[in-house]
Amino acid sequence: MSDAEPQAESHDRSGETRSGETWPGETRSQEPWSEESRSGAAGPGDAGSSGDAGSGDAGDAEGARAQEEVQAAERLERAVRAAEQALIEFEIAVETFRVEVENFSRLHHQRLGPMYSRLDELDALIAEAVAARTGDPEDIRKAHEARGLVQPMPGVEELFHGWIDSEGLSPEAAAMLTERPVQPPPRVRPSEEARRIYRELARKAHPDLAEEEAERERRGAFIVRVNAAYAAGDEEALRALAEEWAAGPPPPERRASRSEELYARLEWLAERKEMLAAVAAELESSAIGAMIKMAPEDPDRLLDEIAEQLLAQAAERETRLAELVR
Repeated sequence: MSDAEPQAESHDRSGETRSGETWPGETRSQEPWSEESRSGAAGPGDAGSSGDAGSGDAGDAEGARAQEEVQAAERLERAVRAAEQALIEFEIAVETFRVEVENFSRLHHQRLGPMYSRLDELDALIAEAVAARTGDPEDIRKAHEARGLVQPMPGVEELFHGWIDSEGLSPEAAAMLTERPVQPPPRVRPSEEARRIYRELARKAHPDLAEEEAERERRGAFIVRVNAAYAAGDEEALRALAEEWAAGPPPPERRASRSEELYARLEWLAERKEMLAAVAAELESSAIGAMIKMAPEDPDRLLDEIAEQLLAQAAERETRLAELVR
């Protein structure tokens, strides 16, 4: 038997070429995983090949998942950018309409406000004339009601925003105007329990006890609140602060993934659009907004028409009033 025969027999029994060896007349396969190694046939070198194949498949699957995540993030990025642009255009439209409503409202008030005031005054005069003629309690009530609708002059207290009351200048205002020192607030003397809690918190939370800058800043902000509660003698607030300190610092927030950030951004954009839609609906449903919608191309013409109607109504009321006071 030749030397080649045992080798051929061995090849027939195993059904495959052992890893790392070549048979006479054969060359190593250039494929990393042959059909034989994936089939799971026995052989001294097959255990390593099988493991490498499994890890390779897992690596391929992991790579595919990573690629899918990247593609999903890219789609989200595009959706966010599109939503941002749409929101900007919507905001421009809403703001443009808001400015139009504001400008038209100002013009409406300037041109027609005096006419409305004149009509209110005429209505009050007519009601008062009727009440004077009849003496009827109901007519007198209506006259008072009509007079109340006429816009009154602001009172002294309203003009000075509380600086002047019914008895004259408030003490604080008088002190400031005469350059006298304002009377200090009454002294607060914290209770013994408040002092105890304060001392305990000051010892535990003092910023100098911190080694890291972030912790030092947290402690500093906390002590500011403790000092404010102690200065006010607020025992309940000090107890709440003691409980807060005993609970420890809040756990660090988990950093959101890029996909989570994009989803949150989309949700915010949707909420912002809903808010703007509500503003737009309110503007459109207002009296001025409805007027602009009636004549979007020439709102000034609408003002002229309304002015003519108001003048006619005023003329009718003046005629009525003249008849009552004869």
